[in-house]
Amino acid sequence: MTVTQGFLDGKIFHIVSGTARSLGVRAFVIGGYVRDCFLGRPSKDIDIVVEGSGIELAEAIGEKLHANVSVFRNFGTAMLKYKGVEVEFVGARKESYRYDSRKPIIENGTLEDDQKRRDFTINAMAFSLQEEDYGALVDPFGGIRDLAAGIIRTPLDPDVTYSDDPLRMIRAVRFATKLSDGDRKFTIVPESLESMRRNRGRLEILSKERIADELNKILVCPRPSIGFSLLEQTGLLEYILPQLCRLKGTESVDGRGHKENFSHTLEVLDNVAAAEIKDIAGCRLNDYEYENGVPVSKPRTEPCVWLRWAALLHDIGKPATKRYDAKSGWTFHGHEVVGARMVPKIFKSLKMPLNEKMKYVEKLVLLHLRPIALVTEEVTDSAVRRLLFDAGDDIDDLMLLCNADITSKNPRKVEKLRHNFDIVRQKLVEVEAKDAIRNFKNPITGEYIMELYGIPPCREIGELKETVKNAILDGIIDNDFGEADRLMRQRASEMGLVPVRKDR
Repeated sequence: MTVTQGFLDGKIFHIVSGTARSLGVRAFVIGGYVRDCFLGRPSKDIDIVVEGSGIELAEAIGEKLHANVSVFRNFGTAMLKYKGVEVEFVGARKESYRYDSRKPIIENGTLEDDQKRRDFTINAMAFSLQEEDYGALVDPFGGIRDLAAGIIRTPLDPDVTYSDDPLRMIRAVRFATKLSDGDRKFTIVPESLESMRRNRGRLEILSKERIADELNKILVCPRPSIGFSLLEQTGLLEYILPQLCRLKGTESVDGRGHKENFSHTLEVLDNVAAAEIKDIAGCRLNDYEYENGVPVSKPRTEPCVWLRWAALLHDIGKPATKRYDAKSGWTFHGHEVVGARMVPKIFKSLKMPLNEKMKYVEKLVLLHLRPIALVTEEVTDSAVRRLLFDAGDDIDDLMLLCNADITSKNPRKVEKLRHNFDIVRQKLVEVEAKDAIRNFKNPITGEYIMELYGIPPCREIGELKETVKNAILDGIIDNDFGEADRLMRQRASEMGLVPVRKDR
């Protein structure tokens, strides 16, 4: 019997144990909580499997704790919250699958049946909650051994496990990514990797939403490159994000080659993850929520998955724009524009949100070269104002992405670019403090122009507003109504417009 080292000392476990005994059923803690206990990781989710009705046990415990119980009868599960921890109950079951569906045919079963249907050995371990062997580890597939060895392995033949539910292939990648931490690295066993290659076509029966959910979980890991490397190696990425696979490889003409863009993308992704984690710890990043139309900044406490998506897709337009020039070598001119146009199509194909989250990714992909361009040119106030105006509240994330994008095998080049990048960052602070451009609002509105000149909505109004905006961003006038009004009236006079009233 494996000693549990106080893993089940919490009051909730004794309540579940006693209630199960009074109902005449056997209950076990299973899955992620057990795994995380041995890894020393905190867990706020507890899964209880019951040889009987999980719903009935949950409802009985809910009465004892005076806690609300959420019941999901279609899935045979129930959930309650206890002191900030989610406790989910399910009856032990065995499953069988049809080839054309990942929805199982479910029958009541024993703990052994339930453990056989689990995805990986490290997630199939259970702690007994029976009085006679309270806390004993039930581990028929050697999960504790695999955990110590850092191995992701299926309890049954991987062809059966992955063909039955192909989402488990992506989950294998996710756990290898999530559990790899510091010096500890988790790997998928070779027979599983081969099975994933054989069964990759089974992804076609999965919903895009489930795939996207797993990708999001991989992206917010500390080293997401592990996951995307595995997805590529197993052929899964070609089914999920073929656009990313096209970044692979290099080409050489007259002995001149270009950067391998797939590995560069993964390096940038890891750079973003490391920088974001550091900045979150130092409270240097904010997220923005809108209250009554006004942006309110709040310290970021968790990784931003959409920033990670921007890093993953920042060079997605390079294959379509790759050209070779005898003088300048390989070029990817306009790849940021092409890449930004690809973002909505990629989001749509994965059934991801097409709202402001997608627009945020689209914006960062489009602008990701702008700060780099400032690094290699004279950093003018005008250029900085325009960058602040275009990036708005996302300027900090854009700068983080661009800094992460500085990669080279030449350490001197990297050092020089980072030094110049720091100059740009300081210039941003100075211009922002002086001009408040980040949330720029044109002091001249369309309504004001229509009222002043007695005209309906028309092209001229847009031209006048654009004249004022450009003059402010270029530093010709201050962001002040009086100066803006004088300039607007001067330009309107040149266009032949005559005020119908003298004052505002």
